[in-house]
Amino acid sequence: MNKGDLINEVANVVSSKKEAQAAVDCVLSTIVGALGNNDAVQLVGFGTFKVNKRKAREGRNPQTGATMQIAEKMVPKFTPGKAMKDAVN
Repeated sequence: MNKGDLINEVANVVSSKKEAQAAVDCVLSTIVGALGNNDAVQLVGFGTFKVNKRKAREGRNPQTGATMQIAEKMVPKFTPGKAMKDAVN
């Protein structure tokens, strides 16, 4: 399922596809904005979106084989909730 398919599914519940697209875009931009502020987004029964710090580490350039330093950075992480885990299994 891609974003367009998700919008079509939401459009089945709301009155129009335009409203469905606005709703999906709003939810996604709100989650991204919260993660940008280092806030966690917890959706009970679905899961939690949060930001983790990835430590600096040493890596290798695949073309030359030379070692290089990879800088520390923040990365998004999703942890599924119990209801989602149960639905998948």
